[in-house]
Amino acid sequence: MTHRSPTTQETHEALPAAMRDAVDDFARHLSVVENRSVHTVRAYVGDAVSLLDHAARMGCGAPDELDITVLRSWLAKLRTVGAARASLARRAASARTFSAWAHRGGLLATDVGAQLASPKGHRELPTVLRVDQAAELVVAPGDEASPVLLRDRAVLELLYATGIRVSELCGLDIADVDRARHVVRVIGKGDKERSVPYGLPAEQAIDDWLRLGRASLVGPDSGDALLLGARGGRLQPTIARRIVSGYARAVGLPHISPHGLRHSAATHLLEGGADLRAVQELLGHASLSSTQLYTHVSVERLRSAYRQAHPRA
Repeated sequence: MTHRSPTTQETHEALPAAMRDAVDDFARHLSVVENRSVHTVRAYVGDAVSLLDHAARMGCGAPDELDITVLRSWLAKLRTVGAARASLARRAASARTFSAWAHRGGLLATDVGAQLASPKGHRELPTVLRVDQAAELVVAPGDEASPVLLRDRAVLELLYATGIRVSELCGLDIADVDRARHVVRVIGKGDKERSVPYGLPAEQAIDDWLRLGRASLVGPDSGDALLLGARGGRLQPTIARRIVSGYARAVGLPHISPHGLRHSAATHLLEGGADLRAVQELLGHASLSSTQLYTHVSVERLRSAYRQAHPRA
């Protein structure tokens, strides 16, 4: 018989009462006070449950019994079962976040997580399309004026033109598009608002979609959503991902996701001479270090071109 690992919920229910209550309060804090996304809350809470379960197995009965030894033991155990460096780095960050929260709330006498070092996750260089490949992808739906194809063209053009996240794209309402100034108003992570410009091809795709396509898909659940699914509701990120990967496959391009188009847009902006801080603002990155990743991509592409073209490479 195959042994089934307990779910996070089952592990949560098995925690000592004080630990279980702490996790629940932590989840509410992340969701309500810090306004973290559902995915972020789920990841942080899952890590907190795993940490407290490990602590309980080491004899701890309440959060105030956590110490640096328990935290390091937890990470060591995860390492022995094959957790990747990036995963360990994320888990350590979750532990530090939980510890800092517990200390502020009086559940821990000291912020033990502040002493916790973690391996830096290895960041793979993101997959990006060449400029000609991106141009081929965004026109892949063709010129046929069917509602779905017009919608797909608008999706591809907007993703590449703006570099916005797929969740941000799907959250756009018609009123968020300032067509006079060619700017979209985007609500990003943490409900932070920013304005992102787009060019003439994206404007044409939006115009065609709104004039010739959207009315054919409108239904009771459409509301003010800019982009609609086949049944009339707001376009969902899963469908947007399918649109991007499907057209890439259809025209023989490497597998690409909406996030890959975001990577491509950022890289092409920097290669075209855009200022790093301007790209940071466009992408909605809280930290410049996130944007600096794209400079490494550009350098790698330059190095590759050098190796292929220079006679003494």
